[in-house]
Amino acid sequence: MTTGTASPEPLQRLCLEYVARNLPKFCCEYTSLESEHTEPRLFLKSPEVKLHRDLAEQLLRTLSEMRQLRDYTLSLFANQNLVSLRKACIRNATLSSRGLRALSGHQLLELDAAGVRNVNVNDIIGALGEWTRRNLRSLNVSNCTFMNNSKFCIVISLPQLRLLRHLNVSYTEFGNNLGLEWVAEDLIHLESLDISGTLVYNIAPLTKLTELKSLSMYHTRVAEKDIPSTVAQLPALRHLDISQDMHPVRDSSHEAGINALLTMDGALPHLVSLDISARDNIREEALQHFVSTRRNLRFLGLTLTQGVANDRQTPRDMCSEDFLTNEEHQLFRPELKVSGHATEGQVIEALKRYTDRHDYVHKLLCCLFSMTQFLEKPRPDLVKIILPQMRAHPRVLGVQMAASACLYNLTKHQLGEGVHVSVLSEMVGLVLDAMETFYSQQQLQKNALLTLCSDRILQEVNFDRYRASKMVMDCLFVFDDPSMTRMSVAICSILAAKISTVQTTMLGTKRNMQKLLQIVKQKAEIRSVDITLKFTLSALWNLTDESPPTCSIFYNEGGLDLFIRILEIFPDESTLQTKVLGLINNIAEVKILRDNLKREDFLNHCKRLLENDQIEVSYFAAGIVAHLLKDGEETWAFNPDLREKFQQSLHNSILKWKNPAGEMVAYRSFSPFFPLLKCYEIPEVQLWSVWAMQHVCTKNASRYCPMLVTQGGVDLLSEMVAKHDLHPDVHRVATSVLDVVRQNRTAVASPCDTKKR
Repeated sequence: MTTGTASPEPLQRLCLEYVARNLPKFCCEYTSLESEHTEPRLFLKSPEVKLHRDLAEQLLRTLSEMRQLRDYTLSLFANQNLVSLRKACIRNATLSSRGLRALSGHQLLELDAAGVRNVNVNDIIGALGEWTRRNLRSLNVSNCTFMNNSKFCIVISLPQLRLLRHLNVSYTEFGNNLGLEWVAEDLIHLESLDISGTLVYNIAPLTKLTELKSLSMYHTRVAEKDIPSTVAQLPALRHLDISQDMHPVRDSSHEAGINALLTMDGALPHLVSLDISARDNIREEALQHFVSTRRNLRFLGLTLTQGVANDRQTPRDMCSEDFLTNEEHQLFRPELKVSGHATEGQVIEALKRYTDRHDYVHKLLCCLFSMTQFLEKPRPDLVKIILPQMRAHPRVLGVQMAASACLYNLTKHQLGEGVHVSVLSEMVGLVLDAMETFYSQQQLQKNALLTLCSDRILQEVNFDRYRASKMVMDCLFVFDDPSMTRMSVAICSILAAKISTVQTTMLGTKRNMQKLLQIVKQKAEIRSVDITLKFTLSALWNLTDESPPTCSIFYNEGGLDLFIRILEIFPDESTLQTKVLGLINNIAEVKILRDNLKREDFLNHCKRLLENDQIEVSYFAAGIVAHLLKDGEETWAFNPDLREKFQQSLHNSILKWKNPAGEMVAYRSFSPFFPLLKCYEIPEVQLWSVWAMQHVCTKNASRYCPMLVTQGGVDLLSEMVAKHDLHPDVHRVATSVLDVVRQNRTAVASPCDTKKR
């Protein structure tokens, strides 16, 4: 089993995806006035560029996979002199008959048109060139539409493909008895045929296809009793899929036909794979006989297959049979792969094969959840197997519920360290899709929160953080669950610092701020200092960072009174004090709100906390005081003596600080500091500002030194130190900041936001 860190996507794949997303950068439009085609067509901008066949085919497939194919984009492939195709994949495209003509000039050997919309099978085949119709080897029109008159459609389309080797008409209206007979009569070279999910109920005509090597007929109307007699007459058959959907109501006596097939000596001697998943009443001795007498067999599909033991009628899962799971059993064959749910290997095999069967997938993921609850080593291989299941069934609650639970098992704690960030990014996108689709399903939302609540995911993985923040915040309103509240505010506290200030303003709505303040108030009332309170305070802090509108909402909703109350209730909780003062710093940066802080009860707290032994507490108290002092003497007319005391206390406190070992604060920008730097009449204000710059630049030079340069901070500092009357302490610290910047001149500015802690 493959373990360890998953590899990133190959570079060629990443490049193709980029080109597919940005075709206008590489192509230009052209509309011919002389041609019958008046719609614009795409051409490569560089006329000398010619895509070699393999690259052209991969680009077409990538456009298909990314749901970018339509008439306009397919027109890029219309000029076969510049873009040559032998294998064309146009799966799930929305096309017109005219758009399909882009393929007419190519000499195709393979065409995958599964799920193409707006056209029918006759249109698809009719758009092919004569050479292609005479030589096409493989055609997939699964989930496409035949014309209303199926006979007419088949007469003029499918029988033209005389050399066809592989045909997939699964999940179509194909099924008229005469239609299957015509196919068997005219397409005599068929080697594989997929009629799964069709209306076919009589497969007797297939006996004419003596070269048939693969037959898939999952979920058809064919009676079990008719299967043995037909398939026994297909001597070349290597692969046979006669699986069913999940135990539909049917006459169980007919299952005797499957048992008869299993015990039939001499039939299907070359069979390599047999799938009887979801069949009932399979007898143990019949299955043992088949496996022991088919030495070429390499795959056996037993997912959800029910059977009975030799000596009793009790139903049992056939995939659990001892001779299939016990390596010590004399009939055990290590080379035989089995799909089922008895072992991890069976589940993995089944998930790889049955992605399109949501009932199967749900059952298998539930089994995988149980198997992964106590993992000790990372399993990125399992994560990569689960994601396609989520993508294939976005609106199936059972699949999304089980998948999200499995993903939590596979990425919790340190297990996520072994999964590549590109895989985690894809995973988060699918988890957010599930949250959005099933917004009222509590267990699914809890699974999603558990998965997202990971340091590695929140800090290192690239995803739509604003979208995630909105969804997580919505959980606070939909569900009254303490554990979900804790996770929601924890996630929001981190993501709010990693989105733009425009986005934090959009997230910091009156509704959301009221909810967060309500949580703080509830915790304050019961004197509870828990992780939920701390995360909620951090979320409020980051939402108000450089967002004056959100700061105004905070103040208008009674946030300042509540936070002063927190300082009174918890006089010795330095962690809470830091977060409270950090947010009030954001308030102090907003000029129209600053005067509201000049109230006796709050200023008394500031005096006390300014002298706190904890540097984080003292630092933020000093920041608030610096902003209040900057406004000048006239704003302190109510108490000029207090202003002078604050100036002296601020200076003394800053001089006592020692640069802490770690980064105690992070800033989105230096813009709030620049007005303080210009406050020459109050050097204490300047001193706090340059000390703060020195702290972040020495602790995270690669981020902050380039930021200081690009935002104009170095110019301001240089102007300051050039003044002969600058206060000596301010000059010393400002010079130190400039020295740090000079030593890190090669650092490259990073535009990303980081959090305030």
